[in-house]
Amino acid sequence: MNTLGDHIRTRRLDLGLFQSQVAEQIGVRPQTITNWEGNASQPPVQYIPDIIQFLGYAPLPPADSLPECLAAARRRLGLSQRKMAEKLGVDPATVMGWEAGRHQPTGKSLDLIGRALDVRNWQVG
Repeated sequence: MNTLGDHIRTRRLDLGLFQSQVAEQIGVRPQTITNWEGNASQPPVQYIPDIIQFLGYAPLPPADSLPECLAAARRRLGLSQRKMAEKLGVDPATVMGWEAGRHQPTGKSLDLIGRALDVRNWQVG
């Protein structure tokens, strides 16, 4: 399985559910589930927490670096980079830079990020 849509379809079929039932659980229209399962579109980040709850696991690739770990934690919470920046009290460009690996958060920022995203251990790989 390569996409979130693939994971959703497999889980839905395993549970014997209709797309409308999954749509209700996730909070979208049935056509949205059709589009995701057909890989015509990808779920926006704000639906990732509900998708993870439906699936029972996080179908995100493993993080091999701090930037990837930070982005994965943000997605699991359904936060855009802008919303995460607001939550942390930093500029959105700072979050973008962290996730792109252009610069690293300081020790103080790491503590703040860990608390805000409920990430206890920044060990990756």
